[in-house]
Amino acid sequence: MPLNRDQILELLNAPERLENLKRLIQTEPEPVRGQDVNNHIHTTYSFSPYSPTAAVYFARQAGLCTCGLMDHDSIGGAEEFLTAAGIAGMGATIGTECRVSFRRTPFAGRRINNPDQDSIAYMAMHGIPHNKVKLVSEFFAPYRALRNVRNRAMVSAVNELLNKYGISLDFERDVLPLSQYANGGSVTERHISSALAYKMIEKIGKGQPLVSFIRETMNLPLSAKIEGYLLDENNPHMMYDLLGWIKSTLISRFYIDATDECPDVREVLALSERVGAISAYAYLGDVGDSVTGDKRAQKFEDDYLDELIPYLKKLGYRAVTYMPSRNTRAQLDRIRSLCEGHGLFQISGEDINSPRQSFVCEAQRDPAFRNLYDATWALIAHEWRATACPDDGLFTAKSVTAWPELGSRVSAFSAFGQEMFAGR
Repeated sequence: MPLNRDQILELLNAPERLENLKRLIQTEPEPVRGQDVNNHIHTTYSFSPYSPTAAVYFARQAGLCTCGLMDHDSIGGAEEFLTAAGIAGMGATIGTECRVSFRRTPFAGRRINNPDQDSIAYMAMHGIPHNKVKLVSEFFAPYRALRNVRNRAMVSAVNELLNKYGISLDFERDVLPLSQYANGGSVTERHISSALAYKMIEKIGKGQPLVSFIRETMNLPLSAKIEGYLLDENNPHMMYDLLGWIKSTLISRFYIDATDECPDVREVLALSERVGAISAYAYLGDVGDSVTGDKRAQKFEDDYLDELIPYLKKLGYRAVTYMPSRNTRAQLDRIRSLCEGHGLFQISGEDINSPRQSFVCEAQRDPAFRNLYDATWALIAHEWRATACPDDGLFTAKSVTAWPELGSRVSAFSAFGQEMFAGR
């Protein structure tokens, strides 16, 4: 009898997961692959149901031709991810996402692309050369430790908020075991929210009791969509749906602003240049109905985007990353036009950290986004070429001299990447 999805996930999250991956691939038919790509897949090294091995497998099963690692403040899953991609015969790229301080910029005090805090922005380091992984991990290690100081304080804030309902958390017992912190992973607000979701389900139960507790006891709003999910006692994604509600509605009541754990944006840009990675600003745009259910309706950088993008270019950013399914066509046309006008590389990726999310971004299948497919293969070529020789990356003096125009350079690197993986 074929294994179901949960059984496969258990095998690919197990300690012997790479061997399990080999056996699965040998016994299963080859999935039909098109031109779907995803450069923003989270794993258990930040927050996700998927180990690096499982992330590669489910990306392959979804028909993706490439997959990209993107964990918060961590590159700890890189070696496993690349090994799994090799077993699966997929093109792969590795990177890390972090929060940086804009307090020493003209955008201090503004809500940029962080739903929880002003003056802090998310950015990505894409295409990290494989021989620079250790250096990147060492850079972020002290910031991961500082983050846990705040995480402990937020757990205390959760307890102050919910003790009266008989609900409390212990950081070491309830939160830390949900992470890969001991192996170089990070602990995020989602780990706290996940621990809280598990505790609420344990103490209150599923279905109507949980919905009544939120609406009547806590007197907090609940969207019709999330209420429907929570009322289904057989819902296999119950914890993740409740986590989404916590992130969108409750977290503001226990969130503590990040300070020392967020390096100045210039420090991370300098690190990215030093290791030969590609720095990218993560465009969010004003949010209406959140695709993943974990972001409330909120305004971000759209009102001042015409000021922000040239400033990012001046600071030294190489790229902008965006997710076509999360924005309106008008938003996407605007950010793409600004990237083209300021010579910024465009990268895409769907922020995968929940089992409800598809690895495929159907919006990206629009021919208008063909450049994002080519950009992904260019990113993969950059990563492998820069690993072999630091002078051969996408933005090095040697490459800029050979292909002065960014579009021509991306096309050339895209061809390199596709040739490297042809026939795998």
